[in-house]
Amino acid sequence: MIYSFFLGITRIKSLSLDIQSPYRKESEQINFVYKPINSISMFNSFGNIFRFTSFGESHGKGIGGVIDGFPAGIEIDMDFIQSELDRRKPGQSAITTARKEPDKVEFLSGIFEGKSTGCPIGFMVWNENQRSNDYDNIKEVYRPSHADYTYRAKYGIRDYRGGGRSSARETISRVVAGALAKIALKQLGIRITAYTSQVGPIRLEENYTTYDLDTIENNPVRCPDQEKAKEMEHLIAEIKAKGDTIGGVITCVIKGCPIGLGQPVFGKLHAALGNAMLSINAVKGFEYGEGFKGLKMKGSEQNDIFYNNAGHIDTRTNHSGGIQGGISNGQDIYFRTLFKPVATVLMEQQTVNIDGIDTSMKARGRHDACVLPRAVPIVEAMAAITILDYYLIDKTTQL
Repeated sequence: MIYSFFLGITRIKSLSLDIQSPYRKESEQINFVYKPINSISMFNSFGNIFRFTSFGESHGKGIGGVIDGFPAGIEIDMDFIQSELDRRKPGQSAITTARKEPDKVEFLSGIFEGKSTGCPIGFMVWNENQRSNDYDNIKEVYRPSHADYTYRAKYGIRDYRGGGRSSARETISRVVAGALAKIALKQLGIRITAYTSQVGPIRLEENYTTYDLDTIENNPVRCPDQEKAKEMEHLIAEIKAKGDTIGGVITCVIKGCPIGLGQPVFGKLHAALGNAMLSINAVKGFEYGEGFKGLKMKGSEQNDIFYNNAGHIDTRTNHSGGIQGGISNGQDIYFRTLFKPVATVLMEQQTVNIDGIDTSMKARGRHDACVLPRAVPIVEAMAAITILDYYLIDKTTQL
């Protein structure tokens, strides 16, 4: 008798064993045959207890997701979820991509009579305005600094239409999951706000506490300083007119986070937030608290001094950014996420084709000259998903 098993994660190509069956006289041969398991070769799920899986491509039928671990009995504000998607959707201003998509979410499961049931929440957002022929000219070439070459090298195939799975359109599912997480966090008194704090050389010089964060939606850049926002908007428009792109920084602030979220070694809260942010398209850097600026300070200057504040322990400063030893300390958590200039530039560039022959290309289609205005809700979403997940994890710490 021959038994065959697939070894999906191993360097072993094949292995045969002869064993004596206690039930049969003849020996039985077990053949282990190596066969790659493609289903585990691309990680599409995020989170531990609150966990979501996304699927879909930029020019496919749509983008969707499945959310596990969302608590039951929470009232779901559909208008709020849609408003979060509207903050991310294309075509919302003159400085974003001209692609027009309604991005209306359709929930398939996990919600009954306006409340979460505790079952998996499935949802879809259908694509309606694809123009795949805009990408015919790059079918056989690799765009500089894109995922084209690495995807093809890794998987042996790539969807060249808008980047396929590597497109930032994938982040739709993150915003839906993040909106649900925000709804749950609101009940806990936790609020998450992100804003554009730098575009190219134009930056906000003051700490987040200086600005009115309720005003970020008053301009298309999503910056709380209205004068700086005008400068940023002008710069983006200028760069866009040249067919080029520019990057910048998004700052995020989490208020009301309780003490105790995070683990002291491999589950540090700031590491989880960094992982969440660095998973977003075009993100190149992450820092929290004083970050790299803290290198200019001495330890005595950067330490957050404890004191008794009307009967409870508090700190006089918050250089730590609300996290100490990998665990939240009850202060505001604040961090900055750096976005590179978008790789797709509407100008001729040198590259190679899929056969490795030198050539040139010029991208076509509708693209963002700067992703920051539309990335603000994505940063908030990933922060919300992480905080809710770590809140639920913390509930398992003690009986």
